[in-house]
Amino acid sequence: MSSSARLQRMNHGSQFRAFSLRGDQYAKPIDPFLGVDHAWISGPTFPPHPHAGFSAVSYLFLDSETGIDNRDSLGNRNLIQPGGLHWTAAGQGIVHEEVPAEPGKTVHMLQIFINLSERKQDAAPFALSLEAQDVPVVYKPGAKIRVPFGCLEGAVSPLAVPTEVRLLDISLEDGSEVAISIPEGHVAFVMPIDGEVLVDGKPLDLTKPEAAVDLPQTADRVVTLAAKKGNAKAVMFSGVPLNQPVFWQGPLALASAEALTKAVSGYQRGAFGTLQAVN
Repeated sequence: MSSSARLQRMNHGSQFRAFSLRGDQYAKPIDPFLGVDHAWISGPTFPPHPHAGFSAVSYLFLDSETGIDNRDSLGNRNLIQPGGLHWTAAGQGIVHEEVPAEPGKTVHMLQIFINLSERKQDAAPFALSLEAQDVPVVYKPGAKIRVPFGCLEGAVSPLAVPTEVRLLDISLEDGSEVAISIPEGHVAFVMPIDGEVLVDGKPLDLTKPEAAVDLPQTADRVVTLAAKKGNAKAVMFSGVPLNQPVFWQGPLALASAEALTKAVSGYQRGAFGTLQAVN
């Protein structure tokens, strides 16, 4: 049974099932990433909620059964299709909602939380979208690598994102392997999505979440991913650490206690805006 199938069986019947990785849970930080949820959503899961201080990124895998109806307090409303991505840079604050587009169908996605530099945390919020057909793809023997943000070997995502990060969606055929260079200055980690993935010869498995951040770093900054027991899928994240404090309160994350208090007060008095009524 694949790793994703095991996870779904363990959580059968719920509308939200996820393998979660949080930067504060491990000795090795994943800065500038605050957290990642590898999730299956089959019902309304994210009703209107605030964000401030970081970016909330939704990336849908190509095998997602449906898309996500996404809207925010800036007046944006769009459908995130399978293979597409939506990036909400919350900055000073925003209200956001995501709902599966078709009832009864399951969204297969990554929900990624990426920190903003302290200077950008006080900027106005904005949103970016990338359609599935606009995601660059790198093909190697036995491997297909989508590049939703960042770049790899000349394939450059068209998204101009506010934090220096990269996401690689890597599909491996049985018996294949691929070598990935890590950009200079980036911290990198791998999250297995399906099947068994070997990272520099060591298996990563969804049943051992701590393994996802235990990414060996070779002197030449090259990491090898391999599939030796059937087809496999993984995502590789990397980014330049911000090395700044994180003060949390629910879906708000700021670089100081004072900024967090200001954000909470702003949300309570309605400064984040409201969602328009759905027609």
